[in-house]
Amino acid sequence: MITRLKHLISQIPLSVSIIFAMIVGLTLGTLSGRVYGGVDELANAFVMLMQMTALPYIVLSLIVGIGGLNPAKVTKTLKLSLFILMSLLAVVLAFILLAPIAFPDWQSADFYSINTISTTAELDIISLFIPANPFYALANGLIPSVVLFSIFIGIGLIQVKEKKRTLAVLNGLNSAVVNVSNMVMRFAPIGIFCIAQRAAATVDSAQLDGLQVYIVTAAVLVFLLSFIVLPAIVATITPFSYRQVLASSRQAMITAFATGSFFVVIPIIVEKAKQLIEQMPSSANGNSHKLAKQDASNMPSIMVPICFSLPVGGKLLALLFTLFAAWFSGSQVNSSDYLQLLVAGIPQLFGSTTIAIPSLLAIFNVPSSLFDLFLVAENIIVGRLNSLLSVAFSICLVLLIAASMLRSFTFKWRSFSGYLLLLPLISIMAFLALRFTFDAISYQYQGYDKFIERDFVMLDVKAKVLAEPKLSDRSIFEKRNVLDRVKQRGFLRVGYFRDDLPYTFHNHEGKLVGFDIEIINLLADDLGVSVEFVRIFHNQAKELLSSGYLDMTTGMPVTPKNMREYTLTVPYSSQSMAFLVKDERRKEFSDWQSIFSRDDLTIGIPEIFYSENIVRRYFEKATVWEISTPRLFFREEYQNIDAMLFGAATASAWTLINPEYTVIVPKPARPEISMAFAINTNDNTFEIFMRNWIMMMQKNHTIADLFHYWIAGKEPKSLLKFSQVANDKEKKHD
Repeated sequence: MITRLKHLISQIPLSVSIIFAMIVGLTLGTLSGRVYGGVDELANAFVMLMQMTALPYIVLSLIVGIGGLNPAKVTKTLKLSLFILMSLLAVVLAFILLAPIAFPDWQSADFYSINTISTTAELDIISLFIPANPFYALANGLIPSVVLFSIFIGIGLIQVKEKKRTLAVLNGLNSAVVNVSNMVMRFAPIGIFCIAQRAAATVDSAQLDGLQVYIVTAAVLVFLLSFIVLPAIVATITPFSYRQVLASSRQAMITAFATGSFFVVIPIIVEKAKQLIEQMPSSANGNSHKLAKQDASNMPSIMVPICFSLPVGGKLLALLFTLFAAWFSGSQVNSSDYLQLLVAGIPQLFGSTTIAIPSLLAIFNVPSSLFDLFLVAENIIVGRLNSLLSVAFSICLVLLIAASMLRSFTFKWRSFSGYLLLLPLISIMAFLALRFTFDAISYQYQGYDKFIERDFVMLDVKAKVLAEPKLSDRSIFEKRNVLDRVKQRGFLRVGYFRDDLPYTFHNHEGKLVGFDIEIINLLADDLGVSVEFVRIFHNQAKELLSSGYLDMTTGMPVTPKNMREYTLTVPYSSQSMAFLVKDERRKEFSDWQSIFSRDDLTIGIPEIFYSENIVRRYFEKATVWEISTPRLFFREEYQNIDAMLFGAATASAWTLINPEYTVIVPKPARPEISMAFAINTNDNTFEIFMRNWIMMMQKNHTIADLFHYWIAGKEPKSLLKFSQVANDKEKKHD
């Protein structure tokens, strides 16, 4: 019975076992919500074992494949391969450019992101592809350099007359690598189960907010191309059937999707393609047939590794994300911009997509904060879809090239007529169905709620909030230094400014919260006192500080004007200068030089950021207005102001309340403006204390963690744990 059971299990195809293992892993991960012990280690071990053979296989396959080619046929084969590659590339690009049909009309805005003001490293195409040190490229996994090095060695081997022994040795090594890869694949069901269980258990459902359009559209696009369009093209013009194409790519597709890596399945793709090509008939006879079959069988060893380095297959989904990000941010990429997208985008995809995406977003003036969404989508599922499409693209490419080399193109008119009618119809209907589905979803903008519903994450001390200063409350201790009178009084009196998002604001419960407020909570806790917050106007701050009524204020920009009027602490944070503009006008404010040269602009600057020096130096032609609060900019009577200039972090917070506006940080990025607290004049003791205290809070990353929470809208795990401990202690005390 046991023997029979083992026999039945051994008869189950590996691809079926992998699918079953993945389903079980996803189910357990979703239900449990946690990663079981040992699963993470086994998942990492399986991926590393797959990677172990991939790079040696690429090198050996390229050298053997190219080195074994007939010198007389190299040029013809190269031209043929390039033509077929460009044709398939055009098909994939056509579908990607068609995909925005599915995008509905939604409104959105997001928290501030450091990517908004970050400058991306330029792609060094020469260093990426030319291996000055091939061993360094091999050791560091620089795939384009490794591929080019292997291609050149293969070309050099073509000209060697006595190369049979060399090829035999390299073939033997390559076969050994394939055997090792096959051994590893025996453990694929276990490895895929662990990967699936870990992925399902660690996905945060909140990360899917705002990404469902991109993820679903990408999934439909990949399904159409991988399972319908590309196999149909091969089945129409080659002897292979539609079923044969899918059967040969099934195992590699499943493994690539589960691991999220096209790289690790290259050996599988090559061997499966070779097996299929060996079955293909050729129009040549005798020795010519044998040589032609041998050359055709070598093509998978050459083209599949090359595909890994080229901007083809799944890598092109980066262009789809650019179209999505432009739509999502309100900066539509029109059909007239498609040529620019292709010309500028495809060369950048020779490198990593994480390097290419920020550059593509910058080209179309899309907020680079959306790069965060790209990383989330890649980690959730799109990276897996990317790998799956790359498998389908590469295997269809080598089958088409092999059929061409063997002169086995057999145009099937019946299949062609069916596909010609059905494929465009199915594709357009799929995208239109997505559009209607997305439109039917009861989408509700949640940016404002996410912003206004936040509360202290680290520490909430006893505090009193006054709507205005009560000058009659002055005590006899107010002429003493701040530390003495705060200790005697029992509370720290702090002035806060109205409309100073996200540094100080009232949440949905009317509670005074914000980045600065929580920092001051920590300060008061370290001083062993409570806090009294007093709402003030900017023109009141100087007198109230110098008179001793206020001990300090919340943060203000370190500008020449503020440095003249106040005694400021050392900076505790910083933000870049940015423009707040209507979505449709973002392109007008993408470059500093063009802004400075225009005389038809009216720029508003909130009084806390206003500096006569900046206006005099840079805005000679534009009209500049100093406005008391950013809130005025959104009123009907102030619509003659084209843009408002102030901090990027502050501007991002205002877009959450007014999502029809967007933040633009013009290029090139300029030095950031520091933020500091204003304190009593001529109080050296308090100034030294604040200097050391701020440095301490920066060294222990407390201010950075609070910045990520209040400014960037994230929830650092360290803060959550700290908050939980504090709450537990408070409950025990009660």
